[in-house]
Amino acid sequence: MPPKTTDMYKILMITFVTFFSNCFSQNSDIIPPNFKEYTIPENYSKDWYELNHSPNDYSVKIVDGKLVVDKIKPTSGSELKFKGGKLIGKNHGEWGGELIFESKNKEIKKIKSGNIVKIFEFQNKIYFIEGLAHLGISEGTLFELKDNLDYVKLFDFDDAPEAIEVTKDKIYIASHKNFYTIENMSKSKIFENKFWTSLYPNSIAILDDENIFVGMRSGIAKLNLKSNKINFYREK
Repeated sequence: MPPKTTDMYKILMITFVTFFSNCFSQNSDIIPPNFKEYTIPENYSKDWYELNHSPNDYSVKIVDGKLVVDKIKPTSGSELKFKGGKLIGKNHGEWGGELIFESKNKEIKKIKSGNIVKIFEFQNKIYFIEGLAHLGISEGTLFELKDNLDYVKLFDFDDAPEAIEVTKDKIYIASHKNFYTIENMSKSKIFENKFWTSLYPNSIAILDDENIFVGMRSGIAKLNLKSNKINFYREK
């Protein structure tokens, strides 16, 4: 005997509530309990200026499949082991920077002048990214570094890269106000002119393309690349 209409309604309602609760619970479990979601402010509004003047910067990382958020003092530059020595990238903002190679004997070879944001390995090749955001300037460039320490320019960014994370197949970049992905050496701009302009993104943590986190001044952002949704969280 088929169930009555009222019984079917109850079953559907229970199923819907259970599904919604599970989704909400999963999202709540990802965010550390000492953080709370806040409304994203308009750029250069009073609320945005409060974020810009916050004394706190937060970094993000994934540890054992969970999001970990730490309060940090921002640093600049990058290092990477290379040929028995190391590559050192220096970034002093408007005062310049450089990319050098330091051998195990502490011998120094200068490779290039420029503000080096990140040196990284991706698919068995070495890359480095330059970037500068100062006054009316916001720009950056991706280079490939060869074994002989020559380099090749690949492409420019129309905004200064600030935080970079690399997976097996993609490069993720949070810039001064945008967000990019690079796949098969093809660049895509996913978000443009977002609220983190001048909040200085410092790190990216990735669970999947629906759960990408960006650490910055005043809090963390959660990006969903499939729905193009952004959430913002601050410490309680």
